[in-house]
Amino acid sequence: MRTPLAVLGLAAALAAASPLAAQDTPSLRPDPQRTEPQRMSAQAGRGDFQAWLDGFRAEAAAAGVRADVMDDAFAGLSVNARVYELNDNQPEFSRAIWDYLDGAVSARRIADGRAKLAEHRDLLSLIEQAYGVDAEILVAIWGLETSYGAIMGDYDAIQALATLAFEGRRTGYGRSQLIGALKIIQNGYADRDDLKGSWAGAMGHTQFIPTTYLAYAVDHNGDGRRDIWRNMGDVFASTANYLSASGYRGNEAWGAEVSLPEGFDYALADRNVRKPVVEWAAMGVKQARGASLIGAYDPNGRARLILPAGSQGPAFLVFDNFGAILKYNRSTAYALAVALLSEAAAGSGGAIVAGWPRDDRPLSLSERKQLQAALTARGYDPGPVDGIVGAGTRAALRAWQQDNGLPADGYASAAVLRAMGL
Repeated sequence: MRTPLAVLGLAAALAAASPLAAQDTPSLRPDPQRTEPQRMSAQAGRGDFQAWLDGFRAEAAAAGVRADVMDDAFAGLSVNARVYELNDNQPEFSRAIWDYLDGAVSARRIADGRAKLAEHRDLLSLIEQAYGVDAEILVAIWGLETSYGAIMGDYDAIQALATLAFEGRRTGYGRSQLIGALKIIQNGYADRDDLKGSWAGAMGHTQFIPTTYLAYAVDHNGDGRRDIWRNMGDVFASTANYLSASGYRGNEAWGAEVSLPEGFDYALADRNVRKPVVEWAAMGVKQARGASLIGAYDPNGRARLILPAGSQGPAFLVFDNFGAILKYNRSTAYALAVALLSEAAAGSGGAIVAGWPRDDRPLSLSERKQLQAALTARGYDPGPVDGIVGAGTRAALRAWQQDNGLPADGYASAAVLRAMGL
């Protein structure tokens, strides 16, 4: 999903956006370029949409989609303007991570997760043995994506994907996923009416987008269909197959909350910095509850440090399994929610020791642009002034923080704006 990949599901259910289950997940960021007139033009331009759809047929045919499949799928098809609205306002990146986690790892979701683990224990054990993916991780993803199947979405995937393909910044994603959806129908994996899901085209209990479905969905019970809407064997096996292909390894840790020593160099919290556990321990990094990392984890296992809320919030060392979850959805908040929910549902933890800086708040789009413009004006190159706080912006912000004697965590916050005098 979801953008790459792994997927955008139903975040509204969690009070936070739940991502698509694929490496082609669309960007989770608002589009600063889209205006209301542009959105409405797509809704009003029925003739333009029909002309586009007629032209798209050649692209789909070249990809191997039969004309009769398109005739049936496109009959009476129109633009759904609500898809554009949701694409422009995804809460996973507009809400503070602590608010996201409060909903994603709520007491109710934990209790339901424990009940689902017990209910499907035998089936999950078979899947776990076959794919090497821990049962509690599968259940946690299920819980985050659709509240354990309670809210799978009722958007017509063909219409939603055609809408995205027709106009806007995600037309490439929309076209590739629309072709994927048509192939699902053509191959007999699902009926046209089965293709219901999120506004971004993610479907089923664990919200696979079409290309991920075609590549990784599994017919667990051998009935000739990969039924991620109704058959829990297919659901769990498909999800496990995707995670396994993404590098997940059973019985290996996702990571751990840690405490950092006084004077720690926060610039080490970089996605490109991976060190053996023994090196982190030598720096004075410990588990959050005070225990040594050595003995609890492979001393030679390589981990990276993440600070989801900067130097004022909790710190985590994360391993390859965390990276595999990120391939399901690129959001650090999502991956952390999966990890914590899996632990809590299994009764092995899930609580964070350090407090979140709850008096902080995420920056608005205009404030993120303001930050980037200020960095540029001060001689630090964040890349385009587009409001997207990516690697370039974080690197530029770290450099400015270092030069100004501040913790170089690269965390864009209201406190940073104040420190810049903005």
